[in-house]
Amino acid sequence: MKQSRFGHTLFFYLLALIFHSSIAFADSAAAPTKPFITEISKINSGDTAWMLVSTAFVLMMTIPGLALFYSGLVRKKNALSTIGHSFSSVLLVSVLWGILGYSLAFMPGSPWLGGMDRFFLKGLIFLKDEGKLTVHHAATTIPESLYMMYQLTFAVITPALISGAFAERMKFSSMMVFVGLWSLLVYSPIAHWVWEPSGWLAAKGVLDFAGGTAVHINAGIAGLVVALVLGRRSDFRTGNIAPHNLVLTLTGTFLLWVGWFGFNAGSALAADGRAGMAMMTTHMATAAAALSWGLIEYVHHKRASLLGLASGAVSGLVAITPAAGFVNFEGSLLIGIAAGIACYFCSTSLKEKFGYDDSLDVFGIHGVGGIVGSLLTGVLAVKEIGGVEGSFSIQLLGVIATIIYSGLVTAVILFVIKNTFGLRVSREAEEEGLDLSEHGESIESSHL
Repeated sequence: MKQSRFGHTLFFYLLALIFHSSIAFADSAAAPTKPFITEISKINSGDTAWMLVSTAFVLMMTIPGLALFYSGLVRKKNALSTIGHSFSSVLLVSVLWGILGYSLAFMPGSPWLGGMDRFFLKGLIFLKDEGKLTVHHAATTIPESLYMMYQLTFAVITPALISGAFAERMKFSSMMVFVGLWSLLVYSPIAHWVWEPSGWLAAKGVLDFAGGTAVHINAGIAGLVVALVLGRRSDFRTGNIAPHNLVLTLTGTFLLWVGWFGFNAGSALAADGRAGMAMMTTHMATAAAALSWGLIEYVHHKRASLLGLASGAVSGLVAITPAAGFVNFEGSLLIGIAAGIACYFCSTSLKEKFGYDDSLDVFGIHGVGGIVGSLLTGVLAVKEIGGVEGSFSIQLLGVIATIIYSGLVTAVILFVIKNTFGLRVSREAEEEGLDLSEHGESIESSHL
């Protein structure tokens, strides 16, 4: 009976998201603009070329970047299944994004959710013979089709990030259901809040240049919830769960670093000076974070590991994401150092103290790094660079709202899946490894 009630609740909640209320939010800005048709001749070829490259760079962050990064961190028997999490997220979320996700996230609507103007991408046009096409009101110098694709790459990497928290123990079928529901019920609404001018956090003045809240805090909190609901791996703290191939992880780190320039500098949505500043601050914060992580590790253990340097670099990439287009060189260094320190202790001491099994430190790096970066954006934002002044209290509002919504809705989704399809593989399947038990293949050979 309880299972049925929760199933009905989720069903009606999805309907509510699609046919949402248009009640105005008290502090919202004036009526938002909408995508519009313009002449092809008005499209900026330089901006378009840069955004084409940025889109490819961000997709590279998920496949192969994140796929390799995560795959190297798990045991050999789960290497293929872990790659499959990132790969399948790209496949499923891409289709859902075109059908519904893009419209819910980036169309004008209520402060809470976008409208249905781009359901199945209706209204998104390119008419070569007539010399016309649509552009999005947030990026008027590039085709809307390109803007949609660029935002898609953010939508696919966010649930792929979460997969690091449940590596080595979640059913593949349940993972696919989770990713699909989560992308529509959690990612799209929060992306709308932060990046669409009609979103309530955007109207409040929350600054998130490239995804500190919508991507990293969102994924980090969801990852923590998944880890807690699933429980620990069967041999957590009793068996050998060391990474099987750090070369893969380091290769993935380097691909993530390069791809992140599309993530952050691309979020300027133009080939301009702000994109250049975002590229510079991204690189500097990443280097500073890796160095600070490595230094702490050296003090504690009398050596700095390459895994530690890689983890520090990713924490810097995460933390600078919300701030990249708002801070200067000094600000980027401070954010990087703070992220390296905070993420190190949360991925080691905090995790050890509370004993939760966040397999690949999704919360410790993405959740904590996103929180550090988002809050420091409110302190270190330079008006002459980003055109706006930061506010710590407003940034804190965005952080808290993201944590509460992401945590609660993720928990509901997991509860429904757990009581319908089940979440975990059996203990025997876990011991055998998900490559064989879930996919019938291994690194050495196929068993289909």
